[in-house]
Amino acid sequence: MIQLTLSLYMVMLGVGQVVFGPISDRIGRRPVLLAGAVLFAAASLGAASSSTAAPFVIFRLLQAVGASAALVATFATVRDVYADRPEGVVIYGLFSSMLAFVPALGPVAGALIAGNFGWRAISIVLAALSVPAILNAALRWHETLPEDQAVARRSVLPVCASLQFWTYTLAFSAAMGTFFVFFSTAPRVLIDRAGYSELRFSIAFATVAVVMIVVTRFAKAFVARWGIAGSVARGMALLLCGAVVLGLGQILGSPSFGSFIVPMWVMAVGIVLTASVTANGALAGFNDIAGSAFAFYFCIQSLVVGTAGTLAVTLSNGDSAWPLISYAAAMAMLVWTGLALLRSRTRRSYER
Repeated sequence: MIQLTLSLYMVMLGVGQVVFGPISDRIGRRPVLLAGAVLFAAASLGAASSSTAAPFVIFRLLQAVGASAALVATFATVRDVYADRPEGVVIYGLFSSMLAFVPALGPVAGALIAGNFGWRAISIVLAALSVPAILNAALRWHETLPEDQAVARRSVLPVCASLQFWTYTLAFSAAMGTFFVFFSTAPRVLIDRAGYSELRFSIAFATVAVVMIVVTRFAKAFVARWGIAGSVARGMALLLCGAVVLGLGQILGSPSFGSFIVPMWVMAVGIVLTASVTANGALAGFNDIAGSAFAFYFCIQSLVVGTAGTLAVTLSNGDSAWPLISYAAAMAMLVWTGLALLRSRTRRSYER
């Protein structure tokens, strides 16, 4: 029953965004953010005080509700402020790096905390970390929802009917899902098969993080040169190149730093290059319903990554690079198809 809380948390995180996105478009980002953060902190303390499974599950679900509200309000705020500014590329890149690495490093931190202080300490630490964030937001986070957009709004149906929205949302799913499959398979590949110690594995894993952080620093210049579509196309090309090199290493040799981590460096560049621009690409034309559009954007990404990524790991051999190869290659080809359709549609419109 306790194990189910992870799956329920992820489901509630995605569903909650669909609820809180439209609410943030109606009443503003700030109240949604503050309410979600306070609920998350309170639910974390509730989980820590639970002595049986049922209340623990309930508090974990409330944690997810609070997290989804804070998440959608945060990204909608960034969209409000940086939609037409080049700094947005760097911020989206940093957010994407955090979204990738926090779930990967969280279990390590959780194991250390639980091992030294018990499992309740994990939830207490989460609540404690929330407090300064809540205070900072309460004092410094101003409302960013334009006043002239707070009353009348469009339906969200055009978002779901937009080819551009789906193409760039799937591109974001390709980037984040590639990292999800990587950290799902890396321990079995490097520790179980290649014989890495936990310390050596952590260092190897950290090199991918370093690559992503360095690329984020230069993402703005790349996007200024190639544009949104060009950056996504090149990002998908890098995912595919990394998948090819991984495949060659899988066929020709045993798992190693060179055959598994180095190709991931290539894919990490593609992940950052893609994730830095997909939000602006997917949400272009939906500024007046940015909260709702972001909610669908993240919800769809979560569903794609959670289902397709998990299937790739489950159906393929989880202690090899094949799940990563199959997911990255299939998603890259799918996104390229969407980009080609967008170019064709734009060309026809121009000819008319």
